[in-house]
Amino acid sequence: MRDNMTSLELALNILAETSTTELGKAVDPEGLEGNRDVARRGGKIAGDARKDIEAQTKHPVISSKNSKKLRLK
Repeated sequence: MRDNMTSLELALNILAETSTTELGKAVDPEGLEGNRDVARRGGKIAGDARKDIEAQTKHPVISSKNSKKLRLK
């Protein structure tokens, strides 16, 4: 899956994962609901960053290109 992501898509994915990990450490959630909340909050951080980038560049971040098309650039 990551082979078919642009550099920006990868960066936002890493932001979501890292944010979720750090929130989990800070909050120390309990149970499924606590972990689900932390995951949603971490994802929202990356989602907000994506929306901000798209608003400023006027281009979508998500690409439909596959790995062969990405490597041609």
